[in-house]
Amino acid sequence: MGQDLSGQDLYRANLYRANLTGANLTDANLGDANLSGAKLVGANLNGANLKDANLKDADLSGAKLTGAKLTGANLEDANLKDANLKNANLSEAWLTGSNLNGAILISANLVGANLKNANLSEAWLTGANLTVANLANASLQYAKLSRANMGGADLTGADLTSAIMPDGTKHE
Repeated sequence: MGQDLSGQDLYRANLYRANLTGANLTDANLGDANLSGAKLVGANLNGANLKDANLKDADLSGAKLTGAKLTGANLEDANLKDANLKNANLSEAWLTGSNLNGAILISANLVGANLKNANLSEAWLTGANLTVANLANASLQYAKLSRANMGGADLTGADLTSAIMPDGTKHE
């Protein structure tokens, strides 16, 4: 726990169910890595490359992922509660059933991301790009979506109770 792996090249590493709680993975290359079931609670992944990584069922609660590259990553059923994903690239990422309660996704790129059945309650999505994202049956209660681009997003069955919408109005 608390390992310093900043800047390391861990491309395609098998870190299945690894305990990386509090680890420093700043700017690490974890592209195509297997981190399914890994414990990354409070880990620092700022600027990390996680393109096409498998993070299914991973626990990233409270993790720092500012500017991280998660393009095409599998985050199905992952726990990202209170994680900081400001300016992260999650385009085409798979986040079905994931917990993003209270997550900071300010100015994040979520173009084409699959967030079906995800919990985005109280998430900060200010200025996020959700173009053609799948938000079907997602919970967006109290989410902050001001200035978010939601063009072509699928909101079928989504719960937007008390969410601040892109135009700044509160959804009833």
